[in-house]
Amino acid sequence: MKVIKTLAAAALALPLMLTSCRTAKTVEKPAVVADSTRQAGRELLEKVSATAHNWQFVTSKIKFKVEFGSQEISLTGNLKMKRDDVIRLQLMAFGFVEAARLEFTKDYVLVMDRINKQYLKVPYNHLDFMRNSGINFYTLQGLFWGELFAPGRSKVTADMMGDYHTDQSGDNVIISLDGSDKLSYRWLADKGSMLIRMANVRYLDKYHGNSQLNWDYTEFKELSDKPFPSRHAITLTLPKKEVKINLTLNYLGHESDWETRTPVSSKYKEVDVDYILRRLMSM
Repeated sequence: MKVIKTLAAAALALPLMLTSCRTAKTVEKPAVVADSTRQAGRELLEKVSATAHNWQFVTSKIKFKVEFGSQEISLTGNLKMKRDDVIRLQLMAFGFVEAARLEFTKDYVLVMDRINKQYLKVPYNHLDFMRNSGINFYTLQGLFWGELFAPGRSKVTADMMGDYHTDQSGDNVIISLDGSDKLSYRWLADKGSMLIRMANVRYLDKYHGNSQLNWDYTEFKELSDKPFPSRHAITLTLPKKEVKINLTLNYLGHESDWETRTPVSSKYKEVDVDYILRRLMSM
């Protein structure tokens, strides 16, 4: 039971930390380069952007492994996503008992601790660090779907292409976007397939310490004749903590017969952000 409680606390806190870095409201333009180089970079960027998926639903069974400090926990579960609407992770204990549920919508984050009958429901616009951050639902969607994203925006549009800087290094395409001298976004794509292999968000803070989120994609599987990453290796590095999560997706599909919103029973106790973060940092 202690293991499940530990997992629940980590699961509750992780989405909050992913969105806790403030983002500058303006994006710095890259240095001036020759037109031919700029055009070549834009063409590469458009090819990477074109690998995005147009399905409405992606669902999968998952194997979930989290490493947090000296603790390591492995569970199974389900991942259910509806494009531009919701991302849901259900984590199961012993193969049949739901221990925790994470539900990201465009308007709020819902995290349920099924074991302790607790929940956290956070509207993005009620929290300063989420409201002012460029990391929102669409950023998380881009990370889970393995796609290029635009911080604070619902999608990458043609008129935004000039904000990204593109380089080539061997068989890789490196895409970068700098929000400020403190915040940077990086993607690494395969030059042959143009599939994104890694996404990185880095925040530098000389007063409180640096934070970094690294999301690696491997083992792409065909889903409706288009490759989708089936292994996600996620590392969240904070000044005093590091969380590693490995997601393995099995039985990928497009299941659509499921409710996209989770009702909260009156038997559950609502907790606040500070309570969850205190539990996490005390481990």
